[in-house]
Amino acid sequence: MPLFPAGHAGAARFAYNWGLDLVSNHLAARRTLVVPAIRQGAGREEAKCWADGPLGPLPWTLPALRRAWNQAKDSVAPWWAENSKESYNSGLDALARALDAWSKSHRGARKGRSVGFPRFKTRDGARRSFRVTTGAFGVTDSRHVRLPRIGFIRTKEPTTKLARLLDAGSARVLSAAVSEQAGHWYVSFTCEMDRPVPQPPAGPAVGVDVGVKSLAVLSTGEAIENPKHLSKYRRRMARLQREGSRRRGPAKGRAPSKRWVRSAARLGRAHARVAAARSDGLHKLTTRLAKGHETVVVEDLSVAAMTASAKGSGLWRGKAGLNRAVLDASPGVLRRRLTYKTAWYGSTLVVADRWYPSSKTCSRCKTVKAKLSLSKRTYRCERCGLVPDRDLNAAVNLASLVESPTSIGIASGAGTGRGQLPVNAQGEERFMGSPRCSSTNCEDGSTAPQGQRTVTATRQQVAPKPVLVGSDR
Repeated sequence: MPLFPAGHAGAARFAYNWGLDLVSNHLAARRTLVVPAIRQGAGREEAKCWADGPLGPLPWTLPALRRAWNQAKDSVAPWWAENSKESYNSGLDALARALDAWSKSHRGARKGRSVGFPRFKTRDGARRSFRVTTGAFGVTDSRHVRLPRIGFIRTKEPTTKLARLLDAGSARVLSAAVSEQAGHWYVSFTCEMDRPVPQPPAGPAVGVDVGVKSLAVLSTGEAIENPKHLSKYRRRMARLQREGSRRRGPAKGRAPSKRWVRSAARLGRAHARVAAARSDGLHKLTTRLAKGHETVVVEDLSVAAMTASAKGSGLWRGKAGLNRAVLDASPGVLRRRLTYKTAWYGSTLVVADRWYPSSKTCSRCKTVKAKLSLSKRTYRCERCGLVPDRDLNAAVNLASLVESPTSIGIASGAGTGRGQLPVNAQGEERFMGSPRCSSTNCEDGSTAPQGQRTVTATRQQVAPKPVLVGSDR
């Protein structure tokens, strides 16, 4: 794709920064007027309404930002006609979403971690991208797409499949997102399409235990090797980072040297290769699982808690290596892709409760160990004498949640037609009465929340209620 989208991406960044500056100045002026009004006895909301009289309404939503931009664009950006209006609308839409997320997080009405106030986007640090929702755009044939003001562009990959669906009338393009990654431009289309009702696969239920030693261990006994893509490129990345540090990089009032730009581009391409290889492997694995098994059972992992920093302790170096390995395996991406692919192919995804002791439970007699350190890679049951691999034992326990007759009624998955269910902080559906999730997946009972520590349990307690998830894409 040629460099024409770069100007539109820059226009989106300019509109974003302009709108953020407008909102910031309005809020600063309002605070200046609100403080004296409150000191004179006015309420906070009354003082805000009084301050908005001379200042005018705060442009907070996308329609308000667009009206303000249309009034000021001739003076602040006389060159605005060189780019599509969609690029400016894309920047203002991103700002409106960021302001709304910050406002809801500030009021406590937003789920998940807190969100800070939006920041200005720099030319070198911001990701170049823009979005198109109206105008003449879409797929024209098997090798060309059309974008507003840019025109027809030949694509590197064929678009035959999407073009065929559009010609048949079974799909409709809603928007197009254009972005740059490692010097290459990509366009992705958001489409609405008709899918036939899928038939459930014939394969049995399978438990999937994700990890670092093996990317995934299946209850069938198959172990998926962890390719460790990041480790293969670490020496090259370190060399390129040292090379770039010796060259003149960007600074305030100083442009980077050409050699630094070349080093940064090579480093970006190395990161892109790692990301592409990792994504390809996870796509192939999740597609095979969703197509080949009627039910797929995974654990509810909190990757953010698993990869928390250990600085300040004597083990922070080893923990940093473990965090790097966990992020390279990307267990959260595996689950997210299983979520929508199981809905595509007619299978069911079951997510075991975050505190289900899959590794500490014997897959034969269901005896639960009080503790099991991560260094012990083999499970030894003192009761029945079973000695399986730790990860295989966990995968078999996960599969037993839906295979065992005693687990009926406490395990289900996507597409069961149970109606609207309550959701947790991540927006996932849960059964009534299921235990509350904590911030980490912990199989050591000593660090579980009070009242949820696992020491011994009966068969019914060993299988807590899983999470019911639906499609997210």
